[in-house]
Amino acid sequence: MARLQIEAPGMLHQAYQQFADHVTRKVQATPRGVCPVDLTLNALRMSHVESCGKCTPCRIGLAQLAELIEEVLDGAGEEDSIKKIEQLANVIRDTADCAIGYEAANLVINSLKFFREDYERHIVKADCLYTMDNAIPCAAICPAHVDVPGYIALTRAGRCEDAVRLIRRDNPFPAVCGYVCEHPCEDHCRRAMVDAPINICGIKRYAVDHAGDIPTPQCAADTGKRIAVVGGGPGGLTAAYFSRLMGHSVTVYEQRKKLGGMLRYGIPDYRLPQDILDKDIQYILDTGIDVKMDVNVGEDVTIEELKKEYDAVYVSIGAHDDKKLCIEGEDGKGVLSAVAMLRAVGEGDRMDLTGKHVVVIGGGNVAMDATRTSLRLGADSVTTVYRRRIADMTALPVEIEEAQAEGAHIITLHAPDHIELDEKGEVAALWAQPQIISSVTADGRTSVRAADAELVRIPCDVIVVAIGQAINAGHLEPGGIETERGVIKADLSTFVPDSGNVFAGGDAVSGPATVIRAIAAGKVAARNIDEFLGFDHRITVDVDIPAPDLSNKPACGRVTLKGRHISHIAGDFDLVDEGMSDQEMEQECGRCLRCDHFGLGIFKGGRIREW
Repeated sequence: MARLQIEAPGMLHQAYQQFADHVTRKVQATPRGVCPVDLTLNALRMSHVESCGKCTPCRIGLAQLAELIEEVLDGAGEEDSIKKIEQLANVIRDTADCAIGYEAANLVINSLKFFREDYERHIVKADCLYTMDNAIPCAAICPAHVDVPGYIALTRAGRCEDAVRLIRRDNPFPAVCGYVCEHPCEDHCRRAMVDAPINICGIKRYAVDHAGDIPTPQCAADTGKRIAVVGGGPGGLTAAYFSRLMGHSVTVYEQRKKLGGMLRYGIPDYRLPQDILDKDIQYILDTGIDVKMDVNVGEDVTIEELKKEYDAVYVSIGAHDDKKLCIEGEDGKGVLSAVAMLRAVGEGDRMDLTGKHVVVIGGGNVAMDATRTSLRLGADSVTTVYRRRIADMTALPVEIEEAQAEGAHIITLHAPDHIELDEKGEVAALWAQPQIISSVTADGRTSVRAADAELVRIPCDVIVVAIGQAINAGHLEPGGIETERGVIKADLSTFVPDSGNVFAGGDAVSGPATVIRAIAAGKVAARNIDEFLGFDHRITVDVDIPAPDLSNKPACGRVTLKGRHISHIAGDFDLVDEGMSDQEMEQECGRCLRCDHFGLGIFKGGRIREW
């Protein structure tokens, strides 16, 4: 009789795996607003379950640690409870035999480090300090705090116009975000506990596509105050829009011939058609905003002059400068900046790459845009070279998948070493050093180091560098605006200290970031500039939200947008992804768990109706 046998997954194995998957989804969907002491306790208990029980620090220490934290959570903690928790956690971390005990103790140490005030509150007043104005996960995670469940309910009810009006209460770029938002709201969608996050971005696009023309909201009474906005990108136009609704006179100063910033000059038409962008911009301008195009602040007009002429100035310049590789051969003919290439395409100047072999260096969304744009410019082949793994790329997974589907080849774990030039000084090849995965950095990303392998030659005619973008803020320093590491120093309210009346936000302060973060910064700036000018205007909208239905919502697959079939990609800059059908919208909206009503939605913070 055989002593070994092939193992087949039985019912118990499958049930266990389903349970583990559920716990994983539950953790991923944990929203903001959960008490950090409670969260720490439950994570600690889960770690204790994993313990093999061999070593005392893990078997007994974690149980004792859980008892101490439970006492704090129940309001039974004493003055020295935090000190005891800290000491015990340090002992367990230093003496545990394996990572289970070490990481569990480290979790508690970090919890005390960041949330000590919450522990103290539980001990002193026996209640929880950790409260948020908005306990709705998707709305809380959205940088602009858009009422996501609200516009999903309105879209499902066929009230797309009201849905877009509700979005515009917090974000004046509903169309843009319906097409290109990185949708961080989906990362903590509670629907992930059941099956998968709701396609929030796709629903927003459906609402925009079916809303029709919407009248511009009425502005508040004229305040007599004047605001200058430097930069006509998403952040600047957002601040201008809300400031105008508050009754202030607003003038936008834009360096280029058209508004939109990186939305126009950095995102290709196949992702964001120009007419979609123009629709959002025109709606903003219809509120009565003045625009001065082709004006370079710092040369045509100084920041000092703007400070004197206007009651407040908001600086929201984008990341339009490229970063260099700093390797041999980078100045050769055929080495292009991704930012410059995409800007030229946005301006209608599409270079001809027919017959060329292109290498794109980088792993972010700009690198993917440059890769896919190169294919549309006629390149025979496009290879993206990235020094880490595909899993480490900062580009959206869907962008990576679509680039590969369109014919791009991705070479990972290769870092640029030098560029080979021919006798004419033109690009002949990229030489890359193979890499090996190394330690994990403080921000959680996996670093790499050079592998013990020879350089790899990648023949090419054109190299597009997409390793990051930079801010050109040096021309603002003479106006008393301090910069550090290439960005403006501003506080979280967007006010620039010691500047008098200057505010700054978006890429100008944070460095290159997402569209929705620039919009959020513009919203914050408008609110705080209004207060700075001595007012307390409120932004709201008269839209009633449909009540949630009480029907069961069983597990159901997520609707994803379908890509258009492209038979010949060269020269094809038409929109790639198709929107949802009516049936798909109905099904996807029906998956919403309405966290604005259930799951602490109406008890802890509730819906924010104005700001």
